[in-house]
Amino acid sequence: MTAQSAAAAPAPVAAAPSGCAHADCAPLPVLGQTVEVPLVSGEKVTYAALDYAASAPALQRVWDDVAAYAPYYGSVHRGAGYLSQLSTDLFEQSRRTVADFLDLPEGHQVVFTRSTTDSLNLLAAVLPAGTRVLAFETEHHASLLPWRRDGLTTTYLPAPRSPRQAVETLVTALQTAPEGPKLLCVTGASNVTGEIWPIAELTEAAHRHGARVVLDAAQLAPHQRVSVRELGVDWVAFSGHKLYAPFGAGVLAGRSDWLDAAEPYLAGGGASRTVARDDDGGVTVEWNSGPARHEAGSPNVIGAYAVASACRALAEAGFEALEAREQQLLARLRAGLAEVPEVQVLGLFGDAHPTVGVLSFVVRGWNSSHFAAALSAEYGIGVRDGLFCAHPLVRTLLGGTEDAPSECGAPEPSLPGERSLNAIRVSFGAGTPDEHIERFLGAVRELVTEGARWSYRTEGGRCVPDNRRG
Repeated sequence: MTAQSAAAAPAPVAAAPSGCAHADCAPLPVLGQTVEVPLVSGEKVTYAALDYAASAPALQRVWDDVAAYAPYYGSVHRGAGYLSQLSTDLFEQSRRTVADFLDLPEGHQVVFTRSTTDSLNLLAAVLPAGTRVLAFETEHHASLLPWRRDGLTTTYLPAPRSPRQAVETLVTALQTAPEGPKLLCVTGASNVTGEIWPIAELTEAAHRHGARVVLDAAQLAPHQRVSVRELGVDWVAFSGHKLYAPFGAGVLAGRSDWLDAAEPYLAGGGASRTVARDDDGGVTVEWNSGPARHEAGSPNVIGAYAVASACRALAEAGFEALEAREQQLLARLRAGLAEVPEVQVLGLFGDAHPTVGVLSFVVRGWNSSHFAAALSAEYGIGVRDGLFCAHPLVRTLLGGTEDAPSECGAPEPSLPGERSLNAIRVSFGAGTPDEHIERFLGAVRELVTEGARWSYRTEGGRCVPDNRRG
């Protein structure tokens, strides 16, 4: 910040000392920890948010930082006024904070986007013509679909059943690929199984065969430290709303060359350095280089500041301590579900493979949507059911290739070998109290042994409580 603006700039809220370096850490304060929700019975309970993989609750620290800045809000890169200069400084400092958080090498850049999906679509738009993109069919749709555009060729690799097989599958595909630019898009941690992928090994293999790598860190960055320098990836993408930051901001960070060589992702103010009329009655444009080239329009300064605040908060809390506590909760969750024979946990790499706090399962004899609806309506527990925007992966895990509509309450196959139509996902993180995991496990046991206490029906494609008890 400039000396002038620094004097009145809102200082980031100091992180409360964690006071722990082991698995007994308390959860980080997040918004909504005391929110009560109504049950179908008329009672109210404190909401158990176990859908972090979709959107994590905002850290209280982040919300306080944003609130402190809000009165100083001004246009970015657009004005000579005091608040405009302050906001510009804050926006660019947020970029540096994210770069430090990701341990970016010198010369790499941080581009602020709307989300992981937006980041990967941006990268797809700047790839050199003729680029061959490789992605495992296990990817989230944000990593599967952006590459389906003119000028690119996409190779979808089959789901591996071990980290070693993933590397071998990639190498085989690269060895037979024609000459030209190549890109591997791979997740850091699955949004379905939570399994951590062998990123360093895949990156080494990709680089050895002339391919670049973009890491979808949407599910990894909130749970583990992500070092671009150590992993060796060329780009990383993630979303603020999964990193305990509110508002619609995301990040694409990494190498500059392809970004600076391509036409801007969006054409408009900010992306352009100069615009002039030409002799033919049109305009000629000189585009900016660096992050501004792909950040046309007035940027989401509050969103960028929120992401930076979340990066600071997680780094100061210490990923080692956060991971230790998360693994403690995960071990309890797995042990509790293992005590219910009707529950089948889904995975590619086996139970011993490292995972983050994301786990999907099916319950024999239960429609997954019905089960998730009962968890919400009767216990105040929020999970997700369905195919989790990773349809090919979930269908592979469930042993089928097509899904079909299923009426709420209609039991799914209960015989061995018959497949379910969708699954249930439970996910948690730095703000999850132990009690939420225990309440979830108790609810699972009770629903399996005693059944739902209420009747449910399908409405608008969702399973909702009926007006009568079961």
